[in-house]
Amino acid sequence: MSRHPLFVRALAGDGVRLNATCAGEGQRKVILLHGFPENSSSWLHQFDPLVDAGFAVIAPDLRGYGASDRPSATSAYEIQHLVEDVATIIHSEGDDRAVVVGHDWGGLIAWRLAALHPELVDKLIILNSPHPRIFAKKVRRPPQLFRSWYVLPALIPYLSEAVLSAGDFWMIRRMFRKKPAREGTFSEERIERFVDGLRPPGALTAALSYYRANVGKRELMGERQPITVPTLVVWGDLDPALDVGLLDGLDRYVLDLTVKRIAHAGHWVQNEAPDEVNAAILEFITSDA
Repeated sequence: MSRHPLFVRALAGDGVRLNATCAGEGQRKVILLHGFPENSSSWLHQFDPLVDAGFAVIAPDLRGYGASDRPSATSAYEIQHLVEDVATIIHSEGDDRAVVVGHDWGGLIAWRLAALHPELVDKLIILNSPHPRIFAKKVRRPPQLFRSWYVLPALIPYLSEAVLSAGDFWMIRRMFRKKPAREGTFSEERIERFVDGLRPPGALTAALSYYRANVGKRELMGERQPITVPTLVVWGDLDPALDVGLLDGLDRYVLDLTVKRIAHAGHWVQNEAPDEVNAAILEFITSDA
C-alpha cells in the first residue's frame, strides 16, 4: 500500500476521457505509462519514492484500459492517438514539460512522444520497451523472431480474445504468476486487479487493438532523426519476450542516452526490482533539477 494518498482524476485525452491514479502535489510532473495487459496499478511501487522526492505523479489508465474511455474502432488505437493522449495531459496540467516514464506499450508511446513532441518531455525513461526502429530490424531474425511469436495471435480478432479469456483469464493469470523472473512478483490481489480491468465488454479487444492498429505500420517506427531528449533506458535482462540485444545500437537513435541493466529482473522490471528501478529513476531525474 502507498504511504501517500492516491486519488483518482478524470483527464482529457485526444477526444477521450482518461482515468488516472495520482499522488503528490510537486511542481514537476511525472507521467507513468503502463503496458499490456495492465493498468495504472502497475506503478504501485513507484508512487511513494517519486512523491517523497517532491514530484507529482500521474498514472493514467491508457485508452481502452480500466475506467478510461474505450473506443470501439480499431483505428482509435493508432499510435498518433495514443501519443496525443499524453500530449493533451501535459498541456492540460498547465506545464510546459513533464518527465515521461513508459513500460512495454507505454514505452512505445513514450518513444513516439519524445520524437514528435520533444518540447513536452523534460526527461524520457523507458522500461523494457525497444526503440521501434531497432525492434523492426531485430524481429525479422533470431533470437527476437522466436520471442515475438505472441504478436501473431494477438492480431487475429475473436480468436485471441477467446483464448486469453478462457478459464476465467487463465493465460493472463499464468503470465503474471510464471513469467516474471522473480517468483511472487505479483500478489494474487494485484493479478486480480489486472484481470478485473479486462472483464468489461470490449476491454480485452481494446487492449489487443494496440497490436492490431500499429504492428507493421510506418507511423509506429517514426522518423529517422535521433531523439534529443535526455533518455534513461532501464532493462531487465531476463525478459522472456524481448531480447537484451535490442539495446544494441540504441545510441544511434538517442543522442543523450543512459542505460541501466538489471541482471536478475525481467519484463516487469519496475515490479521485479522496484528498489533498483526507483533509485535509477530518481538519480536520473534529480541529477540537474
